[in-house]
Amino acid sequence: MTDSKGTTLDEAVSLIDKARDQTATMLEKIFAAAQPGAVYGQPVGSETYTVITAAEVTSGGGFGMGMGLGPQPRPGGTAAATPDAAQPEDRDTGGGVGGGGGGGSMGRPVAVIAIGPDGVTVRPVVDVTKVALAGLTAWAAMLAVLRARRRARRR
Repeated sequence: MTDSKGTTLDEAVSLIDKARDQTATMLEKIFAAAQPGAVYGQPVGSETYTVITAAEVTSGGGFGMGMGLGPQPRPGGTAAATPDAAQPEDRDTGGGVGGGGGGGSMGRPVAVIAIGPDGVTVRPVVDVTKVALAGLTAWAAMLAVLRARRRARRR
């Protein structure tokens, strides 16, 4: 007679170990984006000027894991009625185990550093789309507050 519970548990442990290894690999890739080489570009020089780009880099991630091993579903598609119901010791377990994770990183240019005969200058990179969206959002918020104040005065 084989011990199906032990086999299922061994499989679960194996899957958990595999998920842990994959998580470590994914974290290394995500945090690699926060290295100085990702923030400052390689200097580009001409006869009198050297230009270095600077970027903002953000990273994030999330992970999850689950594990089951409850009673195996009956042929009719239902599990055992209650967990404390009398069950034989050699019953098969259901299974389980799961896992998931994800993450990413993003970078955007924020400044250009120019080094020349006149000294060092830092020029910001302005994202016109972000500025316009921030302005529209602020305008909509102010409009909502004014409407709420008018309604409050009428009552």
